[in-house]
Amino acid sequence: MRLLLVEDDPRIAEPTLGALREAGYAPTWAQTGPAGLEAARTGDFGLLVLDVMLPGLDGFSLARDLRAAGQDTPILFLTARGDLADRVEGLDLGGDAYLVKPFAVPELLATLRALTRRERGQGTPQLAFAGGRGRLDTVARTAFWDGLEVAVTGREYSLLETLALSPEHWFTREDLLDRVWGPEFGGEARIVDVYVRYLRRKLAPEAVSSERGRGYRVEG
Repeated sequence: MRLLLVEDDPRIAEPTLGALREAGYAPTWAQTGPAGLEAARTGDFGLLVLDVMLPGLDGFSLARDLRAAGQDTPILFLTARGDLADRVEGLDLGGDAYLVKPFAVPELLATLRALTRRERGQGTPQLAFAGGRGRLDTVARTAFWDGLEVAVTGREYSLLETLALSPEHWFTREDLLDRVWGPEFGGEARIVDVYVRYLRRKLAPEAVSSERGRGYRVEG
């Protein structure tokens, strides 16, 4: 698959390009926002990976211009700006997923695989995880495990979607509190553990992985 990486920092771009080639992608690299916009408009890419902080034209503006022109290629944002408002803005502009820098290459590749699976299932916006055993319908906000629908609450769904949007990424309790409950939440951080237990009971114990000192994640 042809992939466009728009990233101005060679220290990030060069090893990322090598990993993408090794994984079977055919990446093109653009170092500025305007160069990325021109490449995205003229090239036939299956995935777009956009840094947010770019010279000339930021990644959010680039995505806005592409979506306004009718381009629906999946977009993954790379951002050092991990606060809730920025993440919401990126998704509202047509982004499909995001990774917060610094990220691990396996995390990047797993997220790209998830976006590819979603694109192939275009009729129903779907997000697969756990090797395909788990699936989310991101429009109806419903969850499935081994092909069967599982009744989850709105908060449980939001937690599961947050994990599935960045498969293989470890989220701390604080990460998940910020993203799912919001920065204004004043309760105990252990509420995350409670909701993870709910999901494990409803889906399967292996649906959400945990590791002391790292947090929670789902497999890609």
